[in-house]
Amino acid sequence: MAIDKATVLRIAKLARIEVADEATDGLAAELNAILAWVEQLSEVDTEGVEPMTSVVEVTLPQRADVAGAVASREDLLADAPNAEDGFFTVPKVVE
Repeated sequence: MAIDKATVLRIAKLARIEVADEATDGLAAELNAILAWVEQLSEVDTEGVEPMTSVVEVTLPQRADVAGAVASREDLLADAPNAEDGFFTVPKVVE
């Protein structure tokens, strides 16, 4: 897939960034180079390679899942700016 000036301008509009007309040729060339590099990755043989989330084998520390003391509803709502019927109340944000 080749990226042209019209595609660069459409991507810029979707990304809500302003791109000068004289910069579109350079951006199209850069995006085409990136896409060519990504296409090269599909040629790599990954058969038998386990998926990984990090380049280094890392095991994250885990804590015991132990229930602790829970504050009462009244204590939690004591500092709330607005509360009604035991719940936090917030201003309406959707009309």
